[in-house]
Amino acid sequence: MAETGRDAPAQSATADREIVISRVISAPRELVFEAFTEVRHLSRWWGPEGFTTTTRAFEFRVGGEWDFVMHGRDGTDYQEWITWTEIAPPERIALLHGESRDDPNAFESVLTFAPDGAATRIEMRTVFPTKELRDEAVEKYHAIEGGQQTLSNLAAYVTENVQKGVED
Repeated sequence: MAETGRDAPAQSATADREIVISRVISAPRELVFEAFTEVRHLSRWWGPEGFTTTTRAFEFRVGGEWDFVMHGRDGTDYQEWITWTEIAPPERIALLHGESRDDPNAFESVLTFAPDGAATRIEMRTVFPTKELRDEAVEKYHAIEGGQQTLSNLAAYVTENVQKGVED
């Protein structure tokens, strides 16, 4: 159990409900940000290894929605819904993510895009409504590995597709 006395190290009030994943991608931040904001890109890399995505609706703006289905390797379909709560190109995107618009277990994510030399450091900070929901996401849905794989897919997609389109 974590120490909670006065001598305990400072941590955020949401630390026990968070998952934080980051990665450096060898591409300018404008291109990495673009891959997150245009459905023609997003649908091609989103999700863990072996997953595909079918978009039903997409409108990238504050209050806009992305309604989609993630198809797992085992044939399981996962209904997904995202609404954007903040967009600050090319630095930050905040969103609410659940199974549907009225999902009481929806979680908040903030993505930051920071220059790292010629590359981009992306950080995905997700905060769940409760510690139990965070633990379930980690244990049942392998959220940490899935998030790492998703950012790996993003990195491969940006460097192989988006960047080539800009350089051609």
